[in-house]
Amino acid sequence: MDIMENQTESRERTRYSDKELEEFKDIIMQKKAIAQEELEALSSSLGSSNPNGTDDTSAAYSTLEDGSATLEKESLHQLAGRQKKFIEQLDAALVRIANKTYGVCRVTGKLIQKERLKAVPHTTLSMEAKLKQN
Repeated sequence: MDIMENQTESRERTRYSDKELEEFKDIIMQKKAIAQEELEALSSSLGSSNPNGTDDTSAAYSTLEDGSATLEKESLHQLAGRQKKFIEQLDAALVRIANKTYGVCRVTGKLIQKERLKAVPHTTLSMEAKLKQN
């Protein structure tokens, strides 16, 4: 099958095959496992008191340390929030795989390119729809 036939076939198809969906599921599960590990690390950092070990430093620096610690905690909370959202998006992608609707652009109704799905497995937009959005 030449390139033109392959492109025509992908335009005419309405969904990915079960085998292809299984491949995407594996990619998503790997990304989810990594994301969960990172979230656990962030959560444990948030739970520990004064990770810099500066409890015994002089009081003159305590105000600076408090401000710095607060800023660091806020940053960790933001990172943890993003990580939770990413995991939720991956879970939603797994639901779409189970429903066999994974890889279909929610705007155009066309199949999203495999390369895009491999890079951004939780996406619901084709590049065509994404570019129109901006």
